[in-house]
Amino acid sequence: MPHFHHYYSLFFFAALLSVSLITPSFSFHPKSFNVSMYQSPDSDWSPAVATWYGSRDGAGSDVVVLCSGGACGYGEAVEQPPFSSLIAAGGPSLYKSGKACGACYQVKCSEKAACSGNPVTVVITDSCPGGSCASDSVHFDLSGTAFGAMAAAGRADELRNLGVLQIQHKRVECNYPGRSINFVVDSGSNSNYFAALIEYGDGDGDVGSVELKQALDSYSWTPMQQSWGAVWKLDSGSALQAPFSLKLTSLDSGKTVVANNVIPAGWKPGQTYRSLVNFDT
Repeated sequence: MPHFHHYYSLFFFAALLSVSLITPSFSFHPKSFNVSMYQSPDSDWSPAVATWYGSRDGAGSDVVVLCSGGACGYGEAVEQPPFSSLIAAGGPSLYKSGKACGACYQVKCSEKAACSGNPVTVVITDSCPGGSCASDSVHFDLSGTAFGAMAAAGRADELRNLGVLQIQHKRVECNYPGRSINFVVDSGSNSNYFAALIEYGDGDGDVGSVELKQALDSYSWTPMQQSWGAVWKLDSGSALQAPFSLKLTSLDSGKTVVANNVIPAGWKPGQTYRSLVNFDT
């Protein structure tokens, strides 16, 4: 029974407390991605290669103890709604050095008898940097759950036993009803250094740039740097004055959303702060 594993040199990133309670009852409703640089909903799908890793019914990186949740840094969230283990580690063309963390795709297979031909929506939460992931033009290393979800009823194990599939894929909009963008403050943050994981963005799903505005500076936005995966940082060298507002610009469409005063005065490392905004879909 083939399993496809890869290794990560990134950090386990855990969220401890939440400013507002988030229930696990939200579902994931993808829309066809409508940015002009991607194919329209009516256009043909594009070919890709799919493998799978982790446990057969798991979330892929769930078995990698030191990097649970994968290279994007989502941690245990990959196993919970709205991701619900339907995730993928992307080859370099999909992962884009972490800038594509959170992007949504539909994948389907039809060439094997065990394939259902029905699309399955997955989110990029991890990186598959080497081997066939790097040599293939487009490669999805899916969780066992996502790979099995492409199967006809009762044939998930049969499909997983094949190990490698030629599939079809297309980019779609992310759509998390009832969710707004979350900011999980990095445990190493302090008065001079602020870093946060960004999750649950609608629309493109990915983030191309992040800017921070301090409480005492009502006009100036300071660019943040991508630290790793979906984590962005600002090392100011001097004390930062909260509350912070954060401006996010999506990687592909260039859409912008502002979470005003989302990080309150008295913020704490390790806490999750839920904004009141999300990208339009």
